[in-house]
Amino acid sequence: MLRHVIHKQVNKRLLPTSLLAASRLFLTANNYGFRHTHSNSTPNPHPHPHPHPQSSQQRSTPSTMDPKGTVIFTSVGRPQYGFDIFTVNLNQTPTTEHCLTDGISINFNAQFADEDQSIVYISERSGSPRIYITSPTQSKPEQLPSAPNSLFHDRPTIKNNRLYFISAHEQPDQPFKSWSALYSIDLHGKRDIVRLSPYGVVDYSPAISKSGKFVAVASYGSRPWEGDFHELKTDIVVFPASDPNNRFVVCEKGGWPTWSGDSTIFFHRQADDGWWSIFRVEFPENPLEFSGFPVVPRRVTPPGLHCFTAAAFHDGKRIAAATRRRGKSYRHIEIFDLESKVFHPVTDVINPTFHHYNPFVSSDSNLIGYHKFRGESTQGERRVPHLDPVVSPIKDLRMLRANGSFPSFSPHGDLVALNPGLDENGGVRVVNSDGSKQWTLIKARTAFYNSWSPVEKHVIYTSLGPIFESVKATVQIARMTFDPLDLNRDLEEIPCDVKMLTSENTGNNAFPSCSPDGKTLVFRSGRSGHKNLYILDAVHGEFNGGIRKLTDGPWIDTMPSWSPKGDLIAFSSNMHNPDNVEAFSIYVIKPDGSDLRRIYVAGPEGSSEVDRERINHVCFSPDGEWLLFTSNIGGVMSEPVSWPNQFQPYGDLYVVRVDGSGLRRLTWNAYENGTPTWHPGGELDMGRLWLGNEFGVKLSGEFDEPLWITCDFD
Repeated sequence: MLRHVIHKQVNKRLLPTSLLAASRLFLTANNYGFRHTHSNSTPNPHPHPHPHPQSSQQRSTPSTMDPKGTVIFTSVGRPQYGFDIFTVNLNQTPTTEHCLTDGISINFNAQFADEDQSIVYISERSGSPRIYITSPTQSKPEQLPSAPNSLFHDRPTIKNNRLYFISAHEQPDQPFKSWSALYSIDLHGKRDIVRLSPYGVVDYSPAISKSGKFVAVASYGSRPWEGDFHELKTDIVVFPASDPNNRFVVCEKGGWPTWSGDSTIFFHRQADDGWWSIFRVEFPENPLEFSGFPVVPRRVTPPGLHCFTAAAFHDGKRIAAATRRRGKSYRHIEIFDLESKVFHPVTDVINPTFHHYNPFVSSDSNLIGYHKFRGESTQGERRVPHLDPVVSPIKDLRMLRANGSFPSFSPHGDLVALNPGLDENGGVRVVNSDGSKQWTLIKARTAFYNSWSPVEKHVIYTSLGPIFESVKATVQIARMTFDPLDLNRDLEEIPCDVKMLTSENTGNNAFPSCSPDGKTLVFRSGRSGHKNLYILDAVHGEFNGGIRKLTDGPWIDTMPSWSPKGDLIAFSSNMHNPDNVEAFSIYVIKPDGSDLRRIYVAGPEGSSEVDRERINHVCFSPDGEWLLFTSNIGGVMSEPVSWPNQFQPYGDLYVVRVDGSGLRRLTWNAYENGTPTWHPGGELDMGRLWLGNEFGVKLSGEFDEPLWITCDFD
């Protein structure tokens, strides 16, 4: 059946009156002198841009009502990426690679910008993903204009002096929808930003045809996100660059399009036999006159290996793809000859033990590029800082990414306890809050979810045992004590006493949070056969009767946080639907077990949206007025198969007032962000952070491929 995605069908019908009014507003940039445009002020070649409603979650103006202070969180795998962009000249033997970026932060998702080997790419050197351009003759990269107030950009490409990119600065029309949409800027004109995706439509992974006349995207359309993650339910959509309203679904089910000429598109999808493969669709060079869409694609790469994120050569004879093969632990770039059906390895002969991602090719087909961990052979950053600044959307709220999980501040905020890993190689470490030094308290032991006593600098609580296990698994709440004077000595490992506060035969006890007076803990235990909350004596533990039950039911209550005021305990639970172990919401309860209530985040009580919430890692602000948490309500920012492993699309950090009002989004990226905590006092002095190559831990490039991609089938 012909499926046209026409702007006329999704524009005003989806926009309520308030959003239509908001779409008239200009968003003036403060850096580059460009602006958003509406339909009466659009320059050619895009006469019909889509309206731009004002987002309620963009970078805020100062307000006494905004949350303040400093937040620390972690992003799965991200600290060890160390990505730089490399190219290989296919006409040279032996094969060698050349690094095009400078080793600062991470650099990824590049495209050649012109014939002099310039590349346009994404870098996080400024604290969020932004667009840069560099060439072999430049001493440092140049930041390109992009969307003002946007903290996420992806997949930039330049064609005919026009920059195309994905941004996420406009809030969609409903929760559980990604903010990702396609925009463009004329680099030689007024630099007006034009939204090419209809409002309410989610687009990923843009590609521009050889002539620049057509644009292809992997589009989720205007429907809400369905919870898919391993393979997004996107279609390949094409539209003329001069008429973005006229959209055609050229092929159903596919992602990461790449053009060969103006009438052939290659893309990836997971085939029915389980292998990710590259497919091809062909159509007339003037698709506007073609009535046969969607086209049934032809499979290009054979079963027996995974192929994704292809890049087509414009000679029409080859494609490059990232591959995963049986017996190989690493993702590599290979060239597939479309005529002989033979693969030719590129990176396996250069860096056999590194992962390589997202190839791109030059217009003359002589160069192939990709990004990977920079390794020891290139210049640049060699260490991962203990604490790394991240741009915040709220003026008076500072954000830091920790190299470790479950951070917890000491009473005065001068130290941070965290877990360097969540397996048997993990433990507990303490880091100066300026990132200058760290010490080990426990090593070579699985520990998680730390809680520093609010009144004792020398006491930290943690969970010892395997994480995310059944109610019967042995996990214990431990009280660690150490001498703070040891932190002033020249020691890397600090002696500490570890006292178990729970009985070994009581099953899974985890996620402690200390009361403001330091006398009691709230934690989660599976001792009854269900994971509920208990209150525990913080010194003597459950021995001598020092324990009582706080919640009780055949559901999961987890990850509690005690308010600094002492009046409330917040936690995540699925008690509203115990049969669904994928959906959790925020609940608060008084320490005496009274006044249990649910905080509705994604929508009002009774709405279908609130029962889709997956909210975890809840904690209070220092004044007890705000809740900080991680959630899935923003959907997915980019195609997960193009990234290293992320376990789930909890995705991003949010804050909301304890009464359920004032929801604000804090992060926009392709990572799983989580385990946040709030500095107990005033904001940290970000200018005092120690970020040089002599601080932090060695950058090793140790991260996982997606664990859900397997070669273990016929």
